[in-house]
Amino acid sequence: MSQQTTPQADPATLRKVTTAAVAGTVIEWFDFAIYGFMAPIIAITFFPEGNRVAGLLQTFAIFAVAFALRPVGGAYFGMMGDRLGRKKVLALTVLLMSIATAAIGLLPDYRTIGIWAPILLTVARCVQGFSAGGEYAGAVTYVIEHAPSDQRSRHSSWMPAATFASFALAALISWVLTVGLSAEAMNTWGWRVPFLLAAPLGLVALYIRSRLDESPLFQAVLDGPAPAHAPLGETLRVQWIPMLRLGAYISLTALSFYIFSTYMTTFLRTVVGMAPAHVLMSNVLALTIAAGMAPFLGRLCDRIGRRPTMIASALLLGCLAVPAYLVASTGTLASALSAQIMLALGAVTANVVTAVLLCEVFPTKVRYTASAVTYNVAYAIFGGTAPFVATWLIAATDNRLAPALYITIVAGIAFVVALLTPETAGRPFKAADVGTPEGRRPAPNPQAARA
Repeated sequence: MSQQTTPQADPATLRKVTTAAVAGTVIEWFDFAIYGFMAPIIAITFFPEGNRVAGLLQTFAIFAVAFALRPVGGAYFGMMGDRLGRKKVLALTVLLMSIATAAIGLLPDYRTIGIWAPILLTVARCVQGFSAGGEYAGAVTYVIEHAPSDQRSRHSSWMPAATFASFALAALISWVLTVGLSAEAMNTWGWRVPFLLAAPLGLVALYIRSRLDESPLFQAVLDGPAPAHAPLGETLRVQWIPMLRLGAYISLTALSFYIFSTYMTTFLRTVVGMAPAHVLMSNVLALTIAAGMAPFLGRLCDRIGRRPTMIASALLLGCLAVPAYLVASTGTLASALSAQIMLALGAVTANVVTAVLLCEVFPTKVRYTASAVTYNVAYAIFGGTAPFVATWLIAATDNRLAPALYITIVAGIAFVVALLTPETAGRPFKAADVGTPEGRRPAPNPQAARA
């Protein structure tokens, strides 16, 4: 008797689900991204005056601390999502993110409350990180569990597109404020505006996500005889090999994303010496182009497969990172934009294939938990630390190409991992395999076979 695939959503429902997931993801990651764009101002607002590099390092250290909470949030929200459903968790994560982001916009500065300023900033960033841990993997899972098996990357690619778009929106608002306000006004109150926008945006996202239905694939798990969720220990025990392999590749996804989207603006301002307005404008354009690239690369990934896409991303980043930094170092608006587009080619490709792999590698019963933990551990180690490590490498080596060499090394590791990764494109999620560890199918029944 042949296995039947779990029914997928009709096209109208799939469009509704994708639109809602994209809208929530844009708002969620806008809240998280704005910190990176305001890092130079945060450094002088929440830390004592002194060494400029030391202030940036402290600011980026808090940036990294938020990522340390992401695996915790990923495990917590992943288990909740695998037990209670995807849509409830996605509504909760965006609410938490909005509250924490708005709180940053209300915090007093170092001159007002002293050491409590960076302490409270760290607490707010930790809440942001905890919330972000359950966001991306959950949004991707929710969309893919509605999508046809031969179009998963096409639909999941809208999640990285939304992420790049949210960073573009954060950069655009930062640019508008930088151009429209004096330096004194920007440093005094202007930087708080985008953080405070989180409150109304969060209410919009909460409304959108609260109106969604559960994914049909996960509903099949809830309606079936098998338990709807495996404990975290069981998930780690059964899935540790695919989690480790996928995490090794996601290290490149994480590093390239934050070097491109967050650190490059700091590099252009503090190392190259470009005007802040030109830096932010180049970043807005590059991020917008990156967001536009993602859906096209998603379709290509469905056509050529996951492994070739992984290999292509590693080659693009490994070969273009150093040239991109050389181009950026010339210090013009055109060179800054060109350098960021060079990095975007590999970064977007890596993000697109990562999105679909998060779901195809793991079975439905543990998909949210396994993907969220894998994704967020890799991002905590390589994404959250990217601006800090890049700043430190340049200071320690006095070589402005050091971040590019760092990307090149990680790209080499990801290339090897890609060669060892099984192809998963087009493989249907089987109703009979729901909850079964990936790669281990139920043993055949001889009596059924004879019948």
